[in-house]
Amino acid sequence: MPSLIALPRPFPGRDGVPVIARVDARVFTTRYFTHCLQCGFCHDWCCSYGVDIELPRAEAILRHAPALEAYTGIARDRWFEPEIERDAEFPGGGARRTRVENGRCVFLNRAGRGCLIHGFCVERGMDYHDLKSMVDCLFPVTFAGDLLCAADEVTAGELVCLHQGSTLYRGARAELAYYFGDACVAALDAVEAAVGAG
Repeated sequence: MPSLIALPRPFPGRDGVPVIARVDARVFTTRYFTHCLQCGFCHDWCCSYGVDIELPRAEAILRHAPALEAYTGIARDRWFEPEIERDAEFPGGGARRTRVENGRCVFLNRAGRGCLIHGFCVERGMDYHDLKSMVDCLFPVTFAGDLLCAADEVTAGELVCLHQGSTLYRGARAELAYYFGDACVAALDAVEAAVGAG
């Protein structure tokens, strides 16, 4: 079976982009720990580099700036790198990268675990997808052109929690349904079954 498998049709994201039409079969066979908040060994390693936040989510974060500053204790001028990365694959045509401070994303909860943006949304009864980046929610699955694939940290063998737990696909399946729809997940399920069969 080839490593790159065509889906029956292209599936656009809920914002129109990205569009996935192929999948790397390794997302169905590579495993990772999956349950991040139950992890006691990685110390949020995957938050070491910051994350690209698509422009509509970055703008939504800034709309909540006063409350988010109060919640995080972090001034808004420390949140993002100044440059906007233009990229047609991202909703809004680009992304802003979160800053890294002392070797971790500025939004990492250093007094506990996990993402402060996620915690802020949960505490207020908001859907975390309204503020949290698509790249973050899908990790360690990502997209490149029309390809659904493993994130660079996985393919480079750097992800601390590789080789245990669920497959990349199973770990990201609910998020893929949110961003690309149930029909896309049904198509991916069919590819998963074919990969498993042979």
